[in-house]
Amino acid sequence: MAMSTKKLCADFFCGFLVVSSFCLILSTFADDEIIEYEFVTCGSVIKLKNSKYNVRLHSHDVKYGSGSGQQSVTGMEKAGDGNSYWQIKGKTQKSCQRGTPIKCGQSIRLLHLNTKRNLHSHMFESPLSNNQEVSAFGEEGEGDEGDNWAITCSSTLWRRDQPVRLKHVATEAYLAAVDQVYGRPIRGQREIAAISNPSQATQWTVMEGIYVKPDEE
Repeated sequence: MAMSTKKLCADFFCGFLVVSSFCLILSTFADDEIIEYEFVTCGSVIKLKNSKYNVRLHSHDVKYGSGSGQQSVTGMEKAGDGNSYWQIKGKTQKSCQRGTPIKCGQSIRLLHLNTKRNLHSHMFESPLSNNQEVSAFGEEGEGDEGDNWAITCSSTLWRRDQPVRLKHVATEAYLAAVDQVYGRPIRGQREIAAISNPSQATQWTVMEGIYVKPDEE
């Protein structure tokens, strides 16, 4: 079966926001079957789904009414919500080359696309379960060391079909979805927290998104 390679370049839209122009290299067979790049890469824009509760990691410009008072992070069941997109960035004060596969054990930041704040944790208690609070922090992507998360996985590189855990570097707690669900003003959204023991609730798999591959020119 013959195979060819083509480059697809497009602007990625989220609401009214043009994120940037991404170039994806797609290998196609004669019957139009598309072979996708298998790794998660720096610069990619992704959604993460929790393995236990089937919610996507989500944020919005709604502040916690307790704890840090920072922007809240929740779990959203609705797959198509535009506030569930996160961009993979290098760890604090260190960039990573766009399109480079993320290694297991590598520290990264996740930038919330619409509000430009980083996935963050610290020693405040979460409002519902009294675990470690997870928030979105910073301005225009500039935060602090509490924004760094290490990718925990069993292979060498982070694969798109592989559940992973995100371990908070500063506190060594794992990003998790928990049992508790919010009421107003974010009714039905699940609490996201950081917990000390890995479990199915701390496993996440990449879903929808734009996966950046290095140019092959």
